Amino acid sequence: QVQLVESGGGLVQPGGSLRLSCAASGSIFSIYAMGWYRQAPGKQRELVAQIFTGGITNYADSVKGRFTISRDNAKNTVYLQMNSLKPEDTAVYHCKSSFASGKDYWGQGTQVTVSS
Repeated sequence: QVQLVESGGGLVQPGGSLRLSCAASGSIFSIYAMGWYRQAPGKQRELVAQIFTGGITNYADSVKGRFTISRDNAKNTVYLQMNSLKPEDTAVYHCKSSFASGKDYWGQGTQVTVSS
């Protein structure tokens, strides 16, 4: 069992920045990937960024060059630094942990609103 707690969401103006955090606890030793996903109203949940055990990262085309995913193993925390935010980035952002067995765990989500 893994528990994920996201934080850092909020309201920001276009062009602004936010940093999301996802703190993991529980049986985290077999996690092979952590990811951030988002879901806007009326849309399907989509991948934003992933980071794998070896440090390899993967980004959605829509956020490349603006968002950066990173992790602090000592704190069991994954971050998503979001710069140059756009109104279309508005969504609930969820953290996900993935195991090689195929099991996934999700956090409760944090709202990000980009508006002037």
